[in-house]
Amino acid sequence: MNKERKILELKEKQELAKMGGGQKQIDKQHQKGKLTARERISLLLDENSFEELDMFRVSNNEANSAETAHMYGDGIVTGYGTIHGRLVFVYSFDFTVFGGSLSQVVAEKVVKIQQMAAKVGAPIVGINDSGGARIQEGVDSLAGYTSIFLNNVLYSGVIPQISAVVGPAAGGAVYSPALTDFIFMVRSTSFMFLTGPKIVKAVNHEDVTADELGGADVHASRSGITHFTYDDEQTLFAGIRTLMKYLPQNNTEEPPVIPNDDPVDRIEPDLNYIVPDNANKPYDMKEVILKVLDNGEFVEVQEAFAPNVVIGFGELNGRVVGVVANQPKHLAGVLDCNASSKAARFIRTCDCFNIPLITFEDVPGFMPGTVQEFNGIIKHGAKMLYAYAEATVPKITVITRKAYGGAFCVMNSKHLRGDISYAWPSAEIAVMGPEGASQIIYAKEVQDAENPEEKLQEKIQEYRDKFANPYVAAGKGIIDEVIEPKVTRYKLIKALEMLQNKRDTNPPKKHGNIPL
Repeated sequence: MNKERKILELKEKQELAKMGGGQKQIDKQHQKGKLTARERISLLLDENSFEELDMFRVSNNEANSAETAHMYGDGIVTGYGTIHGRLVFVYSFDFTVFGGSLSQVVAEKVVKIQQMAAKVGAPIVGINDSGGARIQEGVDSLAGYTSIFLNNVLYSGVIPQISAVVGPAAGGAVYSPALTDFIFMVRSTSFMFLTGPKIVKAVNHEDVTADELGGADVHASRSGITHFTYDDEQTLFAGIRTLMKYLPQNNTEEPPVIPNDDPVDRIEPDLNYIVPDNANKPYDMKEVILKVLDNGEFVEVQEAFAPNVVIGFGELNGRVVGVVANQPKHLAGVLDCNASSKAARFIRTCDCFNIPLITFEDVPGFMPGTVQEFNGIIKHGAKMLYAYAEATVPKITVITRKAYGGAFCVMNSKHLRGDISYAWPSAEIAVMGPEGASQIIYAKEVQDAENPEEKLQEKIQEYRDKFANPYVAAGKGIIDEVIEPKVTRYKLIKALEMLQNKRDTNPPKKHGNIPL
């Protein structure tokens, strides 16, 4: 009987722990349109795969002891499970317990799960819904945050780290997500900001709502802080599960191969006609990407931010690739501060986790003007250049149309250790566009002509015929092959197969000094 009583006691405590802050608080959470910590874990992980750790940890703060004695877990649920059958660690803040505030115990639980994930080489997902530091614990909670930040940094590039922000994340709470590889947010209930609306009003005299200051759409389109944005939590967690298909377990492994029945030699005749005859007319680079990748499946990252560059994941013959592409539909695919930083971060993420890079290039140059110069376009462009040069994964470029000047150099050119460079017949590879180049090279000749405008147009065409094609570069070995657009998919797959055992190294060093 004594044993049965002990088992009954265990089950009672387990049920109590699963209730978090109690039914009343759970109801409040649901009324806000939010799920509980455990409901979120259930959506994220494979069914019945969750193994919880530290279920019975309680607050060690004496001031809270009477109130929290029955609140097992102390505001966070931690453990491990599987996604698509692969090991994943997870921690989920429980807003029903002290608003999910971070105490010393909460931090210790997170740190333990971070260290365990790194030790066994598995991804970690943090589900954030927290009111911030637990004020009653003072500096202990701040120290706890810092311990989490340290692990975020130490394990960066070692294991994939993903953050779901499904509630408030204010003050110090924003920095752990900011240090991870990908951030997911949900509209209406997710907020990230260092200082809230009340402080902003008091200090800056600005009237702003929480959503306007740090809502999901703000961070998706203006700051670029979040990578994926959803209308509800259900689709958000489905999105994380989808992303996980493209990531390896850790930096020593290759991404998973995703078998499919899309033929390697599938031809796409439409690609032969997608680039307009008029060099100044836009087209949608996403159409190119979708026609080339397996089954037209492409997971775009940071879709609403700096849309003049497109980044995301797909597969070629079942092998995961990262795609970086100029988007002629937006600002003619020009590189500006935001686009350069966006691409640089993605390139480095792919390189961390052994994901080959496919670059689709149609770039007229860097964005000119005082706004860009004053905002540091030199520095931001250098980030992208640095990222491509540093990357040792297979790197393949397809130039579809424009490849001008410094932007050509930056977009994974041969001299940045690009492995294979293809060009379509429509490619224009030159120091600058025909119009600008002709005005400089033939300035005197045009000025002295009887009809300057007619002479300029003649020289523009002469320049275009001579330089605005891929054959000069191909003749110098800077382009490996000029290909018919419709066979792009086949060429990329064959090149990836050839590069499968590529080995490239960087000089020994503590770490590089990327311009930040």
